[in-house]
Amino acid sequence: MTDLWRLDATEVARRVHAKEVSAREVALSALARLDAVNPKLNAVIQFMPEQALEAADAVDAQIARGEDPGLLAGVPVTIKVNLDQVGFATTNGLKIQAHAVATEDNPVVSNFRRAGAVIIGRTNTPAFSLRWFTSNDIHGHTYNPHDKGLTPGGSSGGAASATAAGIGAIGHGTDIGGSIRYPAYACGIHGLRPTLGRIPAWNPCLPERDIGAQLMAVSGPLARSIRDLRLSLAAMSAPDPRDPWYVPAPLEGPPAPKRAALCVAPDGMVVVPEVAAALRDAAQRLRAAGWEVEEMASLPPLREPARLQAQLWLSMLPRGGLAAAEREAEARSLAVYGHMQKLTAPPGLAEYQDALTARMGFLRAWSLFFERYPVVLMPVSGELPFADQADQQGAEAFTAIIEAQLTQVGLPLMGLPGLAVATGMVGSAPVGVQLVAGRYREDLLLSAGEAIAAAGTPPSPVDPSW
Repeated sequence: MTDLWRLDATEVARRVHAKEVSAREVALSALARLDAVNPKLNAVIQFMPEQALEAADAVDAQIARGEDPGLLAGVPVTIKVNLDQVGFATTNGLKIQAHAVATEDNPVVSNFRRAGAVIIGRTNTPAFSLRWFTSNDIHGHTYNPHDKGLTPGGSSGGAASATAAGIGAIGHGTDIGGSIRYPAYACGIHGLRPTLGRIPAWNPCLPERDIGAQLMAVSGPLARSIRDLRLSLAAMSAPDPRDPWYVPAPLEGPPAPKRAALCVAPDGMVVVPEVAAALRDAAQRLRAAGWEVEEMASLPPLREPARLQAQLWLSMLPRGGLAAAEREAEARSLAVYGHMQKLTAPPGLAEYQDALTARMGFLRAWSLFFERYPVVLMPVSGELPFADQADQQGAEAFTAIIEAQLTQVGLPLMGLPGLAVATGMVGSAPVGVQLVAGRYREDLLLSAGEAIAAAGTPPSPVDPSW
């Protein structure tokens, strides 16, 4: 029973439901794994062993009574530290929020609990959940289990590092500019950014977010198997009236042709040969699984949506965001905000309105494209995972990073779903691809993702070697 932490969520839930193993045994194994590897990774930064065992015992008691504890019965999960969870501070990687202790669960946490999941810890994020790197002045530095010199990604770097190392089967993440998809890519696992409104979320202990964040930020799962993403999406998308953006869309849409568009360099972005090779390999895997894949040089726009996404993201700076950053005085996030403002200044009222207006046209263009090609295959990033803290090497380095992350930043403006699929390794660096589909068509992404993943080596828990 000591290796139960190696199992994926789907297998854990099956065994717990079948009484082949108890939820307590699973939780004890997961907590032992956390104790064994987290000191090297610093992926989990708030701990709850007593609460985890209480939750596991509650699952076992339900099963003993003949009740169904839920889709994720006994599955160990982690929650990102930017989400409200009763009794814990929603720090978002900030000293200035160290005392923001939640008295009410975020709907994401509520849905995990209702599904029988066992929360074993809370995972690290960069200050303000801002960067594609994960370090801050309150919780410290998180490392990539594959290679300490590579970023674990961000902002859900703690979730990705933990899940890749076997600390929990499912990691919760958030994504406003790649914060689920990029950490999954960097740590060699899979990550799903769902459609806006698919998964209800809201932090009761914090003020309402600006409209830009409301339109672009989502919660979603990271996992070592595609089937776990499917299972966790079903659990996480249960309705909650506290989120007015929630849409009760079916998890399975109408039949669609197995047709995909491959674009290696959308909007002329720079793509290294290793990423291009991974994309063409993924296309071949799809073809072998019966998909029609057509390679094309261009897609609907991403570069201008990326610029507008950054504008909407930065709109909070003159409205108290910059003052908060200055109070926190975290040098890395201040540097990133400075670089971003030089590339795309926070908008005035007219620019703000123009960005929101233009969003509709871009979404329409993508929606029409998906009528012909239900799935699009594109890079997660133009480069292999960055060297850790590479965004602190000056303006030129930051500009190159932003260029490599074009597909991460461009898609959220339209609220579209995206799936990062791990496909292999290049030395010590993971590599993967991104799938994109129309709104509420996560089913198409997961179907294509399963075909790609099935033709490769499944990600298994990584033991950090340093």
